[in-house]
Amino acid sequence: MTQSWKAIAVRALSHVLALAAVAFVLIVTLAPAHAETVDGPVVLPMPVPDDLVLIRDQPALGPTLVPLEPGRQPLTPALLSNYIERQQKLRSVELHAAPAGELNTEVLLGYIARGSFSGNSAVNAIADFTGEFKPAAAEAEDGRLSPGLLAAYIAEDYQPLEQRLEHANTERDCLAQAIYHEARGESLEGQLAVANVIVNRARSGKFPSTLCGVIYQNADKGRYRCQFTFACDGRTDTPRERRAWLRSAELAKEIYAEFATGDSVGSLPGSTLYYHTTAVRPSWASTYSAVATIDSHIFYSPN
Repeated sequence: MTQSWKAIAVRALSHVLALAAVAFVLIVTLAPAHAETVDGPVVLPMPVPDDLVLIRDQPALGPTLVPLEPGRQPLTPALLSNYIERQQKLRSVELHAAPAGELNTEVLLGYIARGSFSGNSAVNAIADFTGEFKPAAAEAEDGRLSPGLLAAYIAEDYQPLEQRLEHANTERDCLAQAIYHEARGESLEGQLAVANVIVNRARSGKFPSTLCGVIYQNADKGRYRCQFTFACDGRTDTPRERRAWLRSAELAKEIYAEFATGDSVGSLPGSTLYYHTTAVRPSWASTYSAVATIDSHIFYSPN
């Protein structure tokens, strides 16, 4: 009797569990795969205020006084004055925390002020300039532009981009001419050494400060009175050996990049300012210290 009762209980429990399992499967199967989308208000960005649109639509230099033609408008005090005024408007708001849910002119100006200054190449150029021009640097201690700083930059250092590019191309060509005519038959090490002397002279303060100035110094004084013979020997400087010229031009490009950025050429010490070929023995050689003999040239530094 007892066993019969237990068997009945077990069968009943089995049926209940089976029904529960079937119910669970049906619920999972018939339930929707995704929750329903709840409709709500659509939040869109606020329109940019009209006064901010006017400021942002102005040219970076000179919104009204001087019409700009990209790449050709000279930088003048009037343009710089306009530039300063415009930047001061954009930097007039100190933004610490944006008001929740509000996008207004002050917030936008704060973002623009912070986002536009550090990557401005013109400002970076002026910052580099102030490192050498101390009176102007004093006006820039707070990190902002000023009329005095920009006027000093124009007076002392400013060159339009086209003029800078023309200068760089001319410098590279002068250096390529010197490498070609002075050492085209030399090894790479020998050509580097000749170029190194030219760079050292331009940096020394004892010679012209440009590569062309160093190479053609005194070339107008008459035949064989210049520093580098090819510059005043009366012959054409037009290269006749195409492969040697291409090699010289490529090397000049690399050396000029190091010269322009202040890097060391690394072939000879910075004090090395003179050289001559091993075929001659000039009188001045005994007054200097020989630094190295590379290929057909001996290099010297002043004592």
